[in-house]
Amino acid sequence: MNLLSIFFIAIGLAMDAFAVSVSGGVAAKKPRINDALKLGLFFGFFQGAMPVIGWLAGAGFKSYISGVDHWIAFLLLGAIGLHMIHEAKNKDEECGEEDISHLSIKLLIALAVATSIDALIVGVGFGVLNTPLVSAALIIGIVTFILSFWGYFIGNKFGCMLSSWSEYLGGAFLIGIGLKILLQHTIFV
Repeated sequence: MNLLSIFFIAIGLAMDAFAVSVSGGVAAKKPRINDALKLGLFFGFFQGAMPVIGWLAGAGFKSYISGVDHWIAFLLLGAIGLHMIHEAKNKDEECGEEDISHLSIKLLIALAVATSIDALIVGVGFGVLNTPLVSAALIIGIVTFILSFWGYFIGNKFGCMLSSWSEYLGGAFLIGIGLKILLQHTIFV
């Protein structure tokens, strides 16, 4: 998998964290750079670490599933993408209900784990496709940090409208990358 594909997967994966950060910005009466940094660091770290765990698991299965690895990547990315779009549809009426203005360590960890489960699953696909682990994890972590950091301020400025939009876009990115992988291994061999 090339770096551009990893970059677009990183954007797709980061959209959950971006949406939560936007919600945090909406809830903040006075945005603080410390809160934005906390969100970026926690979300970036967990989004970058989860694919490593998934990659290690996927690499162990590689010899058993090498003939269908592209189908597995397509199904995993497609399912995550569809789930994100479904969640965004359900979230349209709920924007602003998440209060993360207190940003305790426990709350940050819970939010970071919740938004990075999909990165764990994508990491399994990375392991199966023999994607370079370090570069993929770094790209995902850095992209998530940047989007989460700025999402906090964007949410404070522009409100709830962006929260569900970002999840729709992230879901579409993941479905598109999954389809690209499938086509590259089946039609465009």
